[in-house]
Amino acid sequence: MPETSLSGTGRPRTIDEAKQRAKALRKAMNANGVKISYGQALERVAAEVGYRDWNTAVARLSNEPPFSIQVGDIVSGTYLKQPFTAEVLAVELIGGGSHYRVTLHLEEAVDVVTFDSFSAFRQRVQGTVDDTGVSPSRTSDGEPHLVIRPLVSAFA
Repeated sequence: MPETSLSGTGRPRTIDEAKQRAKALRKAMNANGVKISYGQALERVAAEVGYRDWNTAVARLSNEPPFSIQVGDIVSGTYLKQPFTAEVLAVELIGGGSHYRVTLHLEEAVDVVTFDSFSAFRQRVQGTVDDTGVSPSRTSDGEPHLVIRPLVSAFA
């Protein structure tokens, strides 16, 4: 796994990402003649992400994916800049685990046309989102087509 996090910020968000970052840090420092142990690298990574020590980082970081939904969950978000609440009808992991194809049934249909002269309402939508719940596809003004935020899990 690369040393950058899933969020693209470079900040590890899971224990596995933090461990990968520590390995890369140790390798880079050793290559520059600064010898540190793996444990010291873990402590440095914990400090980098704002924790007082590695044990605190482990307690706070989660190995759960940052985005997790399943069939039956209730989600909120935006579809073509229109806010919605919806039930998840289908979820398929694609792209080697980096993206999800989702089918949603919106509580209320949203108008997907921005022209005043006509409307086109959709209540069932399908889209692809990354592992943060944001669609890689964008509108002409740069907004994501679909943004999903979990609200209630069907299996909580």
